[in-house]
Amino acid sequence: MAKSSNQKLKILYLLDIFKTHTDEDTYITMEEIISLLSKKGVSAERKSIYEDIALLNDYGAEIEFVRKHGYHLLYREFELPELKLLVDAVQASKFITEKKSNQLIKKLESLTSKGNASELQHSVVMRERIKSMNESVFINVDIIQSAIKENKQITFRYFDWDIHKNRVFRHQGELYVASPWALIWDDENYYLVAFDQKSEIFKHYRVDKMMNISVSFSNRQGFDNWTRFDAGAYSKKMFGMYGGEIKKVKLFCHKSLLGVFIDRFGADLMLTPADDGFEVMVEACVSPVFLSWLMQFGNKVKVLYPEDVKTALCALAKEIIDGYNE
Repeated sequence: MAKSSNQKLKILYLLDIFKTHTDEDTYITMEEIISLLSKKGVSAERKSIYEDIALLNDYGAEIEFVRKHGYHLLYREFELPELKLLVDAVQASKFITEKKSNQLIKKLESLTSKGNASELQHSVVMRERIKSMNESVFINVDIIQSAIKENKQITFRYFDWDIHKNRVFRHQGELYVASPWALIWDDENYYLVAFDQKSEIFKHYRVDKMMNISVSFSNRQGFDNWTRFDAGAYSKKMFGMYGGEIKKVKLFCHKSLLGVFIDRFGADLMLTPADDGFEVMVEACVSPVFLSWLMQFGNKVKVLYPEDVKTALCALAKEIIDGYNE
């Protein structure tokens, strides 16, 4: 690029310098600014830089001069604690592969200064996280969102893992046909909620276990069902997004579990005081995961009714005990 062209970009280079080299606690002197501009092929005098800084502040950049320290940029779209939160979310997300996680964190680092970026680097922690092995998850999400926007069905293949970490496709690899309506992030995974025309119910699928997704020419089905569907309530009833019959279950809980149940089912729970605890009615998908969740609290939780849930819980407990007695 010609030197004259570089001069025209001076104010943009100047803003980049403040974004990269300064933050709330890191300053840069006028001499350093002139030197960094020179490396970009831009010659500048103090007076012109003063004028450019004034223009940037008029634009909303919030560049401040502090005597005996220098200049620094105060305003950023994301504060450091916000970026740390986003980095932690990326790291904790099972559906994002380690490779994609590292790429996203690098992009987040570019939103702050070099000094602050070092605080966002957690490569050692990343290697210890359990991450998805499916690199196509971001492509899957994009295709699904496009289908939802275009009001179209999708086709895909769905798989599990075998003991050798190889993909094993369900239904002998036959294509699933579904009408996508929502994406839910639950239990650290992305799930597609889709209407199944054959069974006329909503089903969910882990996005990182979907492959060969294509948008169909057919319009989505289940619009009337979707208008009555509450995605938030659906997610709250599921445990590990494991399928099963949704039932109302009445429980007795020890008082020490009050916070646990409010965190899991929400603050709108109807609680009835009882001896050294409380009774509560929850609506949940009765699955082995739900029963196991109750079992972790030992004798601090008791199923009052329905009877079939009591029986299922006792049978699961006996099955576990028998497995150790064999």
